[in-house]
Amino acid sequence: MLDVIADTLVDTARLLPFLFLTYLAMEYLEHKAADRVEKALEKGGRLGPVIGGILGIVPQCGFSAAAAGLYAGRVITLGTLISVYLSTSDEMLPILISEADRVGFGAIFKILALKAAVGMAAGLVIDILIHPKHEAQGHIHEFCEHEHCHCEEGGSIWKSAMIHTLQIAFFILLISFALNVLLFFFGEEVLGRLILNRPVAGELLAALVGLLPNCAASVVLTRLYLDGAMSFAACMSGLLTGAGVGSLVLFRVNRNKKENIKILLLLYGIGVAAGLILEGIGYSL
Repeated sequence: MLDVIADTLVDTARLLPFLFLTYLAMEYLEHKAADRVEKALEKGGRLGPVIGGILGIVPQCGFSAAAAGLYAGRVITLGTLISVYLSTSDEMLPILISEADRVGFGAIFKILALKAAVGMAAGLVIDILIHPKHEAQGHIHEFCEHEHCHCEEGGSIWKSAMIHTLQIAFFILLISFALNVLLFFFGEEVLGRLILNRPVAGELLAALVGLLPNCAASVVLTRLYLDGAMSFAACMSGLLTGAGVGSLVLFRVNRNKKENIKILLLLYGIGVAAGLILEGIGYSL
């Protein structure tokens, strides 16, 4: 057990420099480009879902949260909102980059491209079916107000990056320790028998986990996939539904709660369907 604890601490510690550098770059990008992203979404028009799918892959809470605010003000369409939500990677990208020696940058790019493609396709179809009306009601400001976000305007990007790094490292430490204990007592074959590795059930459960409006969801999903406890298809289902704090902000700023629930159900359905398609064609990395 001491070896398990030591291995967990060492594995987590070696990720810290990579996580910190990644978050530092992300914080700089968000501080410099947040307003431009919102303006791009506002002016997207019929191509809103395409723009949203591209911008959504930037793993910061602010973009999905801002999209929720823009939708509540009817500045962007439902298709654009769904596109941003589906492509948003939350904490997935920093973890994958910190494990690039295992995963490979080619695989990371494919995952991001797949999420963006699903977001664009789903968003365009939704807008075609619904025929939305644009009713701009002014500029919607940043809605990054959740407890795990520290990217306030004018704040130190170094401090914010360090806070993000420590929070995610803590989640990684807990998950890695739990998996290492499981392997210690039962062996590696137990991971292959987990429900998250089973067709249909894995996608249904992972997509449900992804809906949790917290960075822990994407951390759990990514680590379970990297450690072999979850199939790629199930992981993608969860990562597609994982909009970070975007869904939480939606309930705060959009008064129509029934509409909010329908949006989450739509997001869940698309995530599960995409995962099942990947499972059916046997696509993996």
